[in-house]
Amino acid sequence: MRWGFNLWPCYRGTGGRVTYIASDWREVRVRLSLSWRTRNYVGSIFGGSLYGAVDPFFMIMLMKNLGPGFVVWDKAATIRFRKPGRSALHASFRLDEAEFGEIRRLLAEQPKVDRTYTVQLADEQGLVHAEVDKVIHIALRQPS
Repeated sequence: MRWGFNLWPCYRGTGGRVTYIASDWREVRVRLSLSWRTRNYVGSIFGGSLYGAVDPFFMIMLMKNLGPGFVVWDKAATIRFRKPGRSALHASFRLDEAEFGEIRRLLAEQPKVDRTYTVQLADEQGLVHAEVDKVIHIALRQPS
């Protein structure tokens, strides 16, 4: 899957590279380098590359872990630019069993739920350059 993401034209165009996917899809790591393809007019990483490099992962991680009985969609996103990215940035996505249990519990009480997840893009020293909040819509799949 990691190779598939890195070769998929839609994702490859962001400049991001998936460096790790856990076998259970509960952790994903991404690297985004400053290059001629990701550099903006002022010499830092383009905001679209920052967002695009992290865009699909929470949704896919939830789909893989919740299974086919659930509808999972990206609903909204916000990005906060903290500091210009002038070197390679890294993002780590993690979800645990407690989160999946909470989603299942909420969906037993209501037909749909929106969950917000945050990922940070940080440099090698851990300095955060951008923070992305993703709102993910989750519902039980209705039989057709």
